[in-house]
Amino acid sequence: MRRRSRAVEALAAVLLLALSAACGSRLPESDFEHDDRTSAPRDTAPLRVGIVASATSPVGGAAFTGPRDGAKAWFDRLNAHGGIDGRRVEVRLCDDGGSGVGNNECVHRLVEEDEVVALVATTAFDYAGASRVSRARVPDIGGQPIGSAYDTYPHLYGIYGSLAPRDGTTGWDGKLYGGTEVYRYFKREHGARTAAVVSYNQSASAAYARLVERGLRAEGYKVVTEQVDFALPNFRAAAADLKEQGADLVFDAIDSHGNARLCQAMDEAGADVTAKVTNVQNWTSTVADAYKDAPRCRNALWATGSSRNFDDTGHPAVREFREATKDLKTHSQWQLEGWAAARWFTDAAESCARTGITRACVDAYMNRGEGYTAGGLLLPVEFERRPEPPRTSRTCLSVARWQDGEGWVSQGDMNRTCFDVPQLAYAP
Repeated sequence: MRRRSRAVEALAAVLLLALSAACGSRLPESDFEHDDRTSAPRDTAPLRVGIVASATSPVGGAAFTGPRDGAKAWFDRLNAHGGIDGRRVEVRLCDDGGSGVGNNECVHRLVEEDEVVALVATTAFDYAGASRVSRARVPDIGGQPIGSAYDTYPHLYGIYGSLAPRDGTTGWDGKLYGGTEVYRYFKREHGARTAAVVSYNQSASAAYARLVERGLRAEGYKVVTEQVDFALPNFRAAAADLKEQGADLVFDAIDSHGNARLCQAMDEAGADVTAKVTNVQNWTSTVADAYKDAPRCRNALWATGSSRNFDDTGHPAVREFREATKDLKTHSQWQLEGWAAARWFTDAAESCARTGITRACVDAYMNRGEGYTAGGLLLPVEFERRPEPPRTSRTCLSVARWQDGEGWVSQGDMNRTCFDVPQLAYAP
């Protein structure tokens, strides 16, 4: 299996959001055009899809709008080229406000009133309506696994896949599993041996830090723990200590603002590291501004994920994404993953064009036993229902490093950066 396990990344998203709340060549035109069908009269009514995003959540709109914007850009491009089998895709947006009540209202409106054929690129702070989506048998395609819904319910297909039974119970007896591939990568490729984990003295932050520490220790690292006060964090003391301890890597369980302050403190302390490792949610084009006061640390930022670097314009599928989103002020990995989710729905719908584009047909396509890559934008995504959790897995990852003047620079081929690693249990 080459699918990257994303348990740690999903937990990181939950953590960062919780903390914030507390404080060249082109894709062929055939991708957008479709053969005439003569076997049955063509339905020309628009296809309705729904996108739920917590755009006005307590953590601010920018935290959740990336997948929505990427998906919408795909559908705009698709409609400009004739839609799906001659049918325009009508996108129905719903902002759930980051609350469970709002999310249920969005699900009711989109699924029951608007009767969308599918949800696409869901990005919800509290996906309270997930069980209702599942009961209605509406395929939810390419959503961000901020919570555990995509490892709990059938008919929900997260952007990173799932091996869990998805029978209404989360994971396996309430536990999920994640791999240690990120730690293995830096150990094998860069000789890292000592890793620092910085967290707040706050429950969610401390819990995530313990998970990272556990994974690092499983890979044989010496682990340096740095905990700072949530209300009055002393990042200078933490930076001085991780320098003294000789940390090669720095992982964190703190919010984006705290990361920028930590980086500034590291620069001031002269703490040079091999990598300051972040996750897909912070893999954005705003690094130069967010870390403007920390040039050394900024150029030691690395990101890992399961999708192709949005700055990798040497790849035709990425070029197509960047061209379609050139009017956006910023770019991010979540935008690219939203674009990939919309493409996934399109491929599913096209497969159903001859017999009728229905919820059931689209859902059947999603349940195929094939790894989906969105034209090379994703590591192969699979959905299985394994009765027992995996103990080990061959997992791959996409890696990029920030460099001033160049942006995010890909580090190797994500389809070949693969490791056989243990899968560690955790409670979501």
